Amino acid sequence: MSDTQQREESAKALYSRLKQERDSYTRRAEACAKVTIPSLFPEESASASSSFDQPYQSIGSRCLNNLSNKLLLALFPPNATFFRLQASAELTNAADGSDENKKKLDAALAGLEQLILRYIESNQIRVTIGEGLKQLAIAGNCLLYLPPNGGIKLYKLHNYVVQRDALGTVIHIVTVDGIAYAALPDELKGMVDDNDIKPETQVDVYTHIYLEDGQYLSYQEINEKAVPGSDGSYPQNNYPWFPLRMVKVDGESYGRGYVEEYYGDLKEADAVSKSLGELIALEAFVVHLVNPTGQTRIKPLKDAKSGDFIPGRPDDISVYQTGKAGSIQIAMSFLQSIAERLGYAFMLNSSVQRNGERVTAEEIRYVAQELEDNLGSIYSILTQELQLPLVRRLLSQLQTAGYIKELPEGAVNPQITTGMEALGRGHDLMKLQTFLQFAATLPETASRLKGGGILSMAANSLGLDTSTLVKSDEEVQQEQEQAALMQAAQSAIPEAAQQGLPGGAPQPQQ
Repeated sequence: MSDTQQREESAKALYSRLKQERDSYTRRAEACAKVTIPSLFPEESASASSSFDQPYQSIGSRCLNNLSNKLLLALFPPNATFFRLQASAELTNAADGSDENKKKLDAALAGLEQLILRYIESNQIRVTIGEGLKQLAIAGNCLLYLPPNGGIKLYKLHNYVVQRDALGTVIHIVTVDGIAYAALPDELKGMVDDNDIKPETQVDVYTHIYLEDGQYLSYQEINEKAVPGSDGSYPQNNYPWFPLRMVKVDGESYGRGYVEEYYGDLKEADAVSKSLGELIALEAFVVHLVNPTGQTRIKPLKDAKSGDFIPGRPDDISVYQTGKAGSIQIAMSFLQSIAERLGYAFMLNSSVQRNGERVTAEEIRYVAQELEDNLGSIYSILTQELQLPLVRRLLSQLQTAGYIKELPEGAVNPQITTGMEALGRGHDLMKLQTFLQFAATLPETASRLKGGGILSMAANSLGLDTSTLVKSDEEVQQEQEQAALMQAAQSAIPEAAQQGLPGGAPQPQQ
């Protein structure tokens, strides 16, 4: 970034300007959080010690948790890869086109896929993404950042602004982080003007990411002064900030939340639940009315035991009832109809997933298809704006950290699949099984199939290391040659025995 651009508008000034456009989205998000899980998106002035008004129903929280859990299961299935790595044409040609080299290349790519999955789990990336999916459902927006040294950070809509062009390309991102003064490096403490600042005082650090000349540039600033050494540059299709949207709206820099589309029902359910609770409490309130001119005395009646005889008249005592049982039934019926509509919209009643950590591939496939059918483009946009950039960025981080060798640009291309294809390589196994079932119906197909290739493809689809499971062509050929030599040696023994001596020497005449 040039000095001229810095003087034109600082990151703090840009943040303040773009914040005005963002405020309407944050207000809607706060309203949606109040009828679901208020602590997920509190008001901007809230702190860790703030208390929240709890909703009068749990339908909203159940809907939100169910939707986010299903999205997480379909986007990042725990027992299968959500992507597959494909070698470029140059890398494939470098394998000389032999079957053995192709098998080794497929095995290497499958191993790389498993390495990325282990990296995701060990750095708690999947956990943070699950939290981000809840933010998407409520606010429609969130920002994920993958630091160069590993890990992941989630920014709520309160802590960043974004600007896109008409085609949805990100032009500017500005994030704000509150860092305690005592945690700042010594060389940055001098950038804070107040000399009487306390160690626990939060200092705002702004990070500005912007698109220029086909790449993203970034820098940080404190008190509208650029932090020395904070400049960075990244390729346009591989940078560590992921501004996510739930529902894309053309011409808008921010997305819309899924809860917002059903806010009316959720708000009505909250209001009816509140009224219903008050009605039930009122109906359960019991008061005995006593005729002030009656002959029955209250104290003997209160002190009487079962079977006692006391003077009095039944007409002097009556039980007050509100008579609202009919209203309670109407309110409960109305609340049930709202719950049914929300259950259908948030897919509460149509899941086949069992309780437990291990679920079958068919269950994951069903959930993925269900999301594609019910949510449509929402599932697809998360594939393009979350899964694909995440795999690309993790590949770069693994190379930078030295976990894998440096790959040429474009040598490996990740492919994300959606809907019925969401299981990646696991779907290839299903195709292979279908093919073998069809081949079994044809005559003389067994002699035409390559058993080694079938085994290697099945192992790669399951993410297994074929080097310890499947013999290579060279190993098979060596075993065949050794078997042929042993067979030749065994056939030579009877022939020598016919001569009576080892080596076939003639027997002496008697």
